[in-house]
Amino acid sequence: MSSSENTLGLIAGEGEFPKLVARGARSAGLRVVAVGLRGTHDPEIRGMVDAYYQAGIARLGRWIRIFRRQGASRVIMAGRVRKARILELPLWRQALVYWPDWVSIKLWFFSSRDRRNDTLLSAVAEEMARRGVTLIDSTTYSAEAMAPEGLLTRRDLSPAQRSDADLGWRIAREMGRLDVGQAVVAFQGDIVAVEAIEGTDRMIERAGDLCKKPGWVLVKVAKPNQDMRFDVPTIGPNTIEKMSKHGGAALVVEAGKTLVLEKDETLRLANVHGISIVGRRGDHTSPELK
Repeated sequence: MSSSENTLGLIAGEGEFPKLVARGARSAGLRVVAVGLRGTHDPEIRGMVDAYYQAGIARLGRWIRIFRRQGASRVIMAGRVRKARILELPLWRQALVYWPDWVSIKLWFFSSRDRRNDTLLSAVAEEMARRGVTLIDSTTYSAEAMAPEGLLTRRDLSPAQRSDADLGWRIAREMGRLDVGQAVVAFQGDIVAVEAIEGTDRMIERAGDLCKKPGWVLVKVAKPNQDMRFDVPTIGPNTIEKMSKHGGAALVVEAGKTLVLEKDETLRLANVHGISIVGRRGDHTSPELK
């Protein structure tokens, strides 16, 4: 195996996913070079990789130079970047706070036709590829964390929750097709909340504010043509804690396309709080959930 084939680059954002990738890649015998996104990543990642650097989230040129210098021709992007935190600032403050390099400026203003996640991240991947660095499937070294099909918890969905889940599934798939968000909340035959730029946690809080009676269903899916290199649907212990606090009763996710971080703890908490979790296949067309 060449040094390039033996080295994996990791762009580390927020949360547990980058650590899951680092562990999986090193278990596979790879040398891991991480670029931690400044102000976003968990500092613990530093002790889990073979080489570590920090870079701003708008320093794409620096990411590429680091990976090329370290011989990492394959790279995984993992972890959240809270886009809402960026956009709450006026453009001039964005420039001062995030100080983009020329590569990022060209991408932001000239290479990307809009600011939606898929558009921006596809432009990032294309720019990296032009410079000899290939962004690969972010789940390559974390396949064991993907949600399986079927009931994952002790408590199953009630008939009413199944009906809400079917409604939520149809709407969430359409939202994904439009690249707006990955999740919706359904309750008593209506859509209560739709995820957009604020993220799933904030949507859950909003659902709790709107539904004073507990029992709503959260549905989280991949886009119909999900690019597994980035923005893969993810749940974890925090999702369950948020749902419990704000009245959620059931969680339906797309099997094979949704990451379950800290899976054992996530399922344990769901059982403790009496929350149902079901994995559903994306090509499933029956009106009943399986």
